[in-house]
Amino acid sequence: MLDIAIIGAGPGGLALALRLEQKGFRPTIYEGVKELKPLGVGVDIKIYGTREITEMGLLEEFRAISVEAIDSLFFTRYGQMIYGEKCGKHMGYPHEQRFVHRGTLQMMFFDAVLQRLGAERVKLGARLKGFEQDEAGVTLTFEDAEGVPRTARHDVVIGADGIKSVVRNQLVPSSTGSHYSGIAMWRGVTVMKPYRNGGTILHLGDPIAQGSMIVYPIANNVEGQGSQLINWVVEQNGQPKSLEDWNQRVTPDEIAHNFDECKLGFVDPGEIIRNASEVYLYPLVDRDPLDQWSFGRVTLMGDAAHAMYPRGGNGLCQALVDARVLAEKLSEVNNPQEAFKQYEEIRRPFANRLVIANRGEGPEVVRRIVEERSGGKPFDDIEQIFPIAECEKIFLEYHRMAGMQRPDDAGPLGFRESFFNEDRASKASTGTDISQSTGGRRG
Repeated sequence: MLDIAIIGAGPGGLALALRLEQKGFRPTIYEGVKELKPLGVGVDIKIYGTREITEMGLLEEFRAISVEAIDSLFFTRYGQMIYGEKCGKHMGYPHEQRFVHRGTLQMMFFDAVLQRLGAERVKLGARLKGFEQDEAGVTLTFEDAEGVPRTARHDVVIGADGIKSVVRNQLVPSSTGSHYSGIAMWRGVTVMKPYRNGGTILHLGDPIAQGSMIVYPIANNVEGQGSQLINWVVEQNGQPKSLEDWNQRVTPDEIAHNFDECKLGFVDPGEIIRNASEVYLYPLVDRDPLDQWSFGRVTLMGDAAHAMYPRGGNGLCQALVDARVLAEKLSEVNNPQEAFKQYEEIRRPFANRLVIANRGEGPEVVRRIVEERSGGKPFDDIEQIFPIAECEKIFLEYHRMAGMQRPDDAGPLGFRESFFNEDRASKASTGTDISQSTGGRRG
């Protein structure tokens, strides 16, 4: 049996271990921190990510810690609706789209690894210094730490050690520098009563001057009071680069009033920011796409291979796909080097295209288009500013590019008309088709 080492116990590395276990392997995971903790904020798990989690046998556990996505709505800085789509099964996909706290998801994977592989297969506090490979295997070298071996020998090594990957930096030394977008991200969480149907992601604001805000729930019934944990992200252009540290705590003071003029009626974006229990500041960075991931007996996956801007909810989900393809190839192909080559041939072109695409605005571009065409002022009729047929083309293209072609690609599924009254909100929350009340455009 192939002796496999995974460097990194993030969600991607843990998912890889679970996928390999399903194929009969017993990999060893090396993680630099001494104790895994549920750090981070929200992540949007797209339908193909939920499919991967389902195939791992963890759907019910995932449902228990996450929130099902129902609607995705886009608004201007004044709270005027631009466009809306249904999400997941409400759109007609075979799988749910769900929102979850990244750290909680990581711990779900970690618990499954401990149950299926055993604690002895996870080496915490093992911070990788480097490696050497030869024709027969790979020797890992770790920093001195109590209870951690100085070296370890394995047949193959998979770098799942994130955007600051030690494995990638040794394989491709020129990749050490990050690509900064010039955009700063404030990420926070706020405990509050559910808004709308309890499963809506909001895309708000003027991305040119005011900044963008994304809001969605990531946990239900927190504190046992029926409230939700709401995740939010604010992006602003033209900001100096801050530390590349996901745990850099700040106050929301600098952005607290940016969205006070966004009048939605069902929720106050400014109050969400001001009432945050945690706020983090992080630069929007990625790494330039790599021309090669696999080098002999060593390969990369997840952010180590294709770190991308966290737009469109694809970064972590792509790592889950990496995990499946890697496990499949290692089980199907006797030569691990050839298995790595085939894995890369499948995954690298697709992931690299997403890295570049996410440097643009993705579907968020619709808010910029409306801002430019309206001159930054309120409008009377969105159809005169931005015809829905034109808007539809943007969303259809993005879904195709991300590997999520819509179930009815040939016809419009988006909606614009407000359905924030009780009747329509009730129908939306149960997934009832509202096409008759939206002029034939299903949400």
